Amino acid sequence: MLTYQDIQDARPVVSQYLPQTLTRKWPLLAQRLGCDFYLKHENHQPTGAFKVRGGVYLLSQLGHEQCRQGIIGCTTGNHGQSLAYAAQIFDVHCVLVVPEKNNPDKCAAMRALGAELIESGSDFDDAKACCESLAAKQGYKYVHSANEPHLIAGVGTMADEIFDAVEHVDVLLVPIGLGSGVCGSGIVAAARSPHTRVVGVQSVGAPAVAESWSTGKTVAYDQLDTFAEGLATRAPAEMTMSLMRQTMHDVILVSDDEIRQSMSWILSDTHNLPEPAGAATTAAAWKMRDQLAGKTVVGVLSGGNCDLRVLRDILPEQSDD
Repeated sequence: MLTYQDIQDARPVVSQYLPQTLTRKWPLLAQRLGCDFYLKHENHQPTGAFKVRGGVYLLSQLGHEQCRQGIIGCTTGNHGQSLAYAAQIFDVHCVLVVPEKNNPDKCAAMRALGAELIESGSDFDDAKACCESLAAKQGYKYVHSANEPHLIAGVGTMADEIFDAVEHVDVLLVPIGLGSGVCGSGIVAAARSPHTRVVGVQSVGAPAVAESWSTGKTVAYDQLDTFAEGLATRAPAEMTMSLMRQTMHDVILVSDDEIRQSMSWILSDTHNLPEPAGAATTAAAWKMRDQLAGKTVVGVLSGGNCDLRVLRDILPEQSDD
């Protein structure tokens, strides 16, 4: 199992290749939510999302033979950009399998970083089956988006920066896809700030991880109903679920409408564009506002890779008057 020492080991490597991102309290947003609310701006990463921390650290730890064979991953975008960005640094061939009709902006970004893209299936889990088959046939190193200790250790450096920036954190809100971010955050919080409650945030339309954590049993869904692709996973991952049961204190579900409202607030109050998963923590803070009143809360804005079609939906109509 991962420890805080693993995350400390990752930090100088991550810092060599990536910037430390801003953790900032935005007054207008804090007024709306009724608490001392900070955003951790992982949308300021070179790939626009937190996952690049894990990709960089994981590839830095691969052996020569694994690098020579190349890597493959399944992604809706941010994990793929992470691997493609890191593959450029370490000169490794990168193949990425994405769902058909995936976010076109994220696909373009992955190709621009030099990755070879393969489209397969209607969602992440369909694409994942294709990815695993190709990995076995071609001999690529398969990089799972959650069940990778080095990836989680790299991602955990995000939370280490949060506790450097904010002296007293009552609640840390982290979005959940498969849980690498909330696991890394939970490990850091347990070591550095045991009083901090780590709360995961998932979509009402994609609640498999939340329900698995709450019931103690593996819950999986055949279909999903959310526009937040970063939260849209049908079943949990083994490693991260085990870690979540040890380090996460609670989980909350938010609706697509609540996410859309929070995206609009972040855009108007901070002039930062979040992707839906990145705004989920602000939606959770709004939903929990009675519990969080007067507390110091940090929400991880996990990414800013918003599909422009989604952006049109959240922008208020402007009057000519």
